[in-house]
Amino acid sequence: MADVLAFAEQRDGQLRGAARETVSAAATLAAELGGSAHALVLGGPDLGDLGELGGFGAASIQVGAHEALADYNPEAYAPVVAERIRAGDYVAVIFPASILGKDLAPRVAAHLDVPLATDVTGLEVADGELHVIRPMYAGKAFARVTLDATPALVSIRPNVFQPMEREADGAVEAFEPQVDAGALRIRVRERKGSSGDALDVAEATIIVSGGRGMKAPDNWHLLEDLRDAIGDGTALGASRAVVDAGWRPHAEQVGQTGKTVAPKLYVAVGISGAIQHLAGMRTSQTIVAINKDPDAPIFNVADYGIVADLFDVVPRLTEEVKKLRAES
Repeated sequence: MADVLAFAEQRDGQLRGAARETVSAAATLAAELGGSAHALVLGGPDLGDLGELGGFGAASIQVGAHEALADYNPEAYAPVVAERIRAGDYVAVIFPASILGKDLAPRVAAHLDVPLATDVTGLEVADGELHVIRPMYAGKAFARVTLDATPALVSIRPNVFQPMEREADGAVEAFEPQVDAGALRIRVRERKGSSGDALDVAEATIIVSGGRGMKAPDNWHLLEDLRDAIGDGTALGASRAVVDAGWRPHAEQVGQTGKTVAPKLYVAVGISGAIQHLAGMRTSQTIVAINKDPDAPIFNVADYGIVADLFDVVPRLTEEVKKLRAES
């Protein structure tokens, strides 16, 4: 068999956007290998409707519900995922390169004693072998890596593999995870999320991001106005400099030490473009840079650049976006 397993991430019983991406990528890969795609979901007893994954190519959806899995705990999750992989005899397993996936995938690879290709931006099959494309040296180069281990473990960069509708059986198969809750050394006592219902920057299709050129946190309302004008699917991002200065929460940080993003549109406002920041956003489909320094490195990766004072450009841009939306 040449089946592929996708780890479908959920939070509070609801599937994350990354779950659809991993399942869709697994379905595409399985079709090329001549097998089928399966999804694996772990969580607490309150897991919601998971059948929708069948619409993205999951032939079966394996669901493991247990109180100890309600919140992500690496000690509980990794052995269960490794056991399901062994039982299914999969040729490849796909994880999301989300915060959770970046922690879980290496642990599963260690359990299985196989290598792991992380933050993958491309999947190819040639002569029956799986090849992956992944960025190196903070995104300055891309490597084509051949995975000769079985199963081949990869984590895919969010928003790079767009979910594709592909009808499959989507049969939900419940199983009882073998978890000794009393033996767990890690306990999740409390979860503190960001205030409000702000969209996670890693899942946004459009990101409006600000840097030190914003001059002060009080000026962030300019970016908030632009975000609101663009509408649904838009999130605020920030460079490390402003996060370190306490202007914005760490959850918004984009870059090598923050979140890696690949939205359809990335608007960089007052961001010079340090290599650490570029590493986290240069695979965005379209990059627009606004900076008054014509020599700012951000212009080297931008598809469109505006050399001007952001305090003049951003309000005008916001008004134009509002007009366009009103006309449509």
